[in-house]
Order: sequence, then C-alpha cells, then structure tokens
Amino acid sequence: MPPRIDTRLGDGPNGHGWPTVGTVTSPGRTHEECAVTALLTDKYELTMLAAALRDGTAHRRTTFEVFARRLPDGRRYGVVAGTGRFLEALPRFRFDDTALALVADFLDEATLAYLADYRFTGDVDGYPEGELYFPGSPVLALHGTFAECVLLETLALSIFNHDCAIASAAARMVSAAEGRPLIEMGSRRTHEMSAVAAARAAYVAGFTGSSNLEAQRRYGVPALGTSAHAFTLLHTSPDGPDEQAAFRAQVDALGVGTTLLVDTYDITAGVANAVAVAGPELGAVRIDSGDLGVLARQVRAQLDELGAPNTRIVVTSDLDEFAIAALRAEPVDSYGVGTSLVTGSGSPTAGMVYKLVEVDGVPVAKRSSHKESHGGRKQAYRLTKPTGTAVEEVVQLADRPAVEADGLTATALSHPLVRAGDVVADSDLQTARDRVAAGLVSLPWDGLGLSSGDPAIPTRMVDATRRA
Repeated sequence: MPPRIDTRLGDGPNGHGWPTVGTVTSPGRTHEECAVTALLTDKYELTMLAAALRDGTAHRRTTFEVFARRLPDGRRYGVVAGTGRFLEALPRFRFDDTALALVADFLDEATLAYLADYRFTGDVDGYPEGELYFPGSPVLALHGTFAECVLLETLALSIFNHDCAIASAAARMVSAAEGRPLIEMGSRRTHEMSAVAAARAAYVAGFTGSSNLEAQRRYGVPALGTSAHAFTLLHTSPDGPDEQAAFRAQVDALGVGTTLLVDTYDITAGVANAVAVAGPELGAVRIDSGDLGVLARQVRAQLDELGAPNTRIVVTSDLDEFAIAALRAEPVDSYGVGTSLVTGSGSPTAGMVYKLVEVDGVPVAKRSSHKESHGGRKQAYRLTKPTGTAVEEVVQLADRPAVEADGLTATALSHPLVRAGDVVADSDLQTARDRVAAGLVSLPWDGLGLSSGDPAIPTRMVDATRRA
C-alpha cells in the first residue's frame, strides 16, 4: 500500500502548512496506465506508413525533432515537462488485436503485418525534464526508421504540447509567488486525465502539491486539501446555519492544524468562529472570494488580535500569475490555483511541432513561408557567465565539435533518453523540480518578468541547413 501523506493544508512538517515530498508506490496500475497507446494518434500517420512501405522508403534512417518555432505571446521562456510521461508511453505504443481490427478498414495486409510486430527500437535524445527551452530548442529528437518514428508524432506532441504549456505557466506563478507555496486545484476545470498530467507538470515547475489523488498515486505528487463550502453549508438546521459546528467537526476529524474556510457567510464572523473552535494553534484559514488583498489584511489583523499570529492565510479564487504578483505585498502565506493553471494561463499549448530533419544522414528542411525548419541532427548548448547567468543558446549540427566561448561555460542540453528502444534516462521528479529552480535562477533578471518581451536569452542556429 502507498505510504500515507498528510493532507492537512495547515499542518505540514516543513513549516509552510504543506506536507513534505514523499515517494508513492502503488500496489496496482490503472486501466489508463496499462492500456496501449497506439491509437492515440492521427490516421494520416498510418496512411503515410502504408505508402512508405509500398514504395520502399519506410526503412530509411531518419531523425525527427520536436521544437517550438516561437514562444506563446507574452512568454520569455518555456519549461520542458512530459518527458517522463512520454518515456512511460513509448513501450506501450503497440497495436493489439482491437487496434488492428480498427485500422484494418483502411490499411493493406503488409501494413497490418508491420503494425502487429511494431516496437520502437530506435534512439531518443532530448532535454531533461525541467530544463528551460527557447524558440528552436530541439527538445526531443527521435532516431530510427521512418516507419518507427512517424507513428510517434501525435503521441509526442500531445504530451509535450500539454505538459510544457502547463509547466511554463506554473513556473511563472512560482516566480510571482516569491517562495510562497502553491497548490494545483484545477482538476474540476479540465478533462479528468489531463488533470493528472497537469498536476504532474505543475509539480515539476515548483508547485508544492495538488488536490488530485490520482496524481499522488501515480507520480507521488503530494495531495492536499481539507473542505469546501458544501461542508459548512451541510451544518445547517431549521434554526439556521451553524458555522462553528462545521468547524468543530473538521477540527475533530483533522486536528487543529487544519485549514478552515472562513468566507461561506460573513468573513469576520468566520475568522472569529474558526479561532473560537480551534484556538490559537489553528493551522490556516482560507479565503475564496472577494478582494483578496483587502481581505487578507483584514484577516491578518483579526487573527493577530485573537492571539493566533501563527495561523496562516491561504487564498484561492481564479488566481493567475498576475493576480499572485499583485498580492506580493499582502499577508498571504500560500495560494491555490485552478482554472488558469490547467489551461496554461492563456496559452493552452506550447506550439511545438514534430519535423523530419534528416534522412539517411542528409539534412532535410521544410520550405514553407513562416514555417521554415532547420535540417540536420542537432545538439544544443547553453552558454553561461561565470556568475551562472545564461546569455545564449546555441544550436548546431550534432557532429560538430562542442561549442566553445571565451569566458563562458557551454553546457550540452540534449542527452540520451532511449537507446535501441530501451529507456536509459531517469525521470525522477525531484531532480526535475531542482532543474527548473536552477534554470529560473540562471535567467537574466528581466527574463523573469511577467511583461511581454523577447525570449529571455537568444537562440543562435549554427551550421544547420535552413530552407525558407
């Protein structure tokens, strides 16, 4: 059975009202985890495969790259997330009898025979999870036959476009919070399986936990939460509402370190009732409506007057990175973020593409106007000053000597993830979290701002074949 993680928002052992991070191992796997992923694709991947098998080009050696031509409007950097999920899905990408029966309606026998034995046996290189990326960064590169690689386009893009969008938005919120904890609370605002992936991506970016229990079970994301307004409203009798009874029941069940929701009725009375029931050791109160800055100041003063100076204040209610930044000067201890987080805070996709860049060692590139690409298998380097501040990303052909720059450190960004079909990279989430934190610290100061502008550092393409 998985270890128990304290879910009381106001009673974590790390002193912030949040539980410490633990590893959760599950006794079993859900249907979604065990299911094959081959049908999570677009039909034209299979029709291209059929045509390539017919004309003999299916087994040419290729490299496909995943990258973003540009960052979403207003963004200065992106955060790589979803790498671990892609590596989990890759071995399950196969065609069972049910899948083969479905595609038999439009594929010939030779293609069906190929799909029946399909396993990815190529190599994958990529930026490690939690690394920052910029326009043109080769976040993921797949090397193998055309037949092997083309089938994985939709799977790779659906994972990386979603998870990178969520993690990039979450990282901006983490920066805006300036060290105050954040909890992801958006499960009810998105698809039920997207909610799990969003919780994971937010955790990678630096969120402290999530309300989603499946994210805890599957990925070890700490699950957090106490009660909603419904619990307070439940304690209503013919004589009227009894907020103290609701608080008393919650404290009896969860202890005085819990978080009490104080704005169901009158917030001033709610705070008074909360302290009257739990005493000065009350873990936290939550405000979910109104002018959060004004109310936070009011509640802080009231808590102090009632002898509860250590009781924390949690705020929720349609927060995004801008609202969080606006609350920096207020006595807020932590934030709960829902809709804005799981929708990428206005940018629900990272805008990544999956492009063929090399065939049998020959660079190839797309010529379409405004959708040009750079041919050839690549490696990327991040150049940093002795102080650790990043100044540039350099992308060049992989067979070129490593980048050198006087007075700067060049760090290779793309690393082996899969070799001969076997996963060789570790997808530890704590390592990814540490990588995001280090990456944000490395950016120039103005690159962390929420205002629109150029990418935090430029990307320079060197020795890459470009067709425009």
